[in-house]
Amino acid sequence: MKLGDRAWPEVPAATVLVPLGALEQHGPHLPLDTDARVAAAVAARVAVVDPALLVAPPLAYGASGEHEGFPGTLSIGHEALGAVLVELGRSAFGWASRLVFVNGHGGNLPTVPEAVAQLRHEGRDAAWSPCVVAGGDAHAGRTETSILLALDPGAVRLGAAEPGATAPLTELLPAMRAGGVAAVSPNGVLGDPTGASAPEGERLLGEMTAELTAGLARWRPDPAGRLT
Repeated sequence: MKLGDRAWPEVPAATVLVPLGALEQHGPHLPLDTDARVAAAVAARVAVVDPALLVAPPLAYGASGEHEGFPGTLSIGHEALGAVLVELGRSAFGWASRLVFVNGHGGNLPTVPEAVAQLRHEGRDAAWSPCVVAGGDAHAGRTETSILLALDPGAVRLGAAEPGATAPLTELLPAMRAGGVAAVSPNGVLGDPTGASAPEGERLLGEMTAELTAGLARWRPDPAGRLT
């Protein structure tokens, strides 16, 4: 159920899912808020499986410094993000039983687990879970494009989809650390979106939903606070 739709007397002491995203370039073909859309969709689907869960509105801003070379990117940086997550968690635990950050943006690491570690150190039952799939490409490629085609095909500019930097991320990282994504990919894509499809995206969403559902049922956060 959506937390934002409730009046305060209707809010139980439940587990709260907080989707985390970013507002950053996703190539010439995907919307800037792709990460928040994916995290929110995964959280919403998990809540269909377990209606007792509360899904908070997504936090659409994150740490996106690596994308600063592109118009539209709005980054709050790691320090501000960490402060927001810790304070949001402290507030939630005034009434919630558990809190899970559902992270849709890899650039928010390591701040998300650090914030969870702080909350757990304070005695709060917090955790986090990433929206990732095995074998997925890095950014605005086939993986994210397929997922957006499944979620909202009208938001995907398929005519503008084109390959970007397709080398392994480990090879790209040194240049990216020095000059951001723009240093290795003028169009902002890390991967090749041209083979994307809605059926593949639906399958990937199903995998992420199943993983988070199972992690919530087990509730065994690892030493970094990640649900396993």
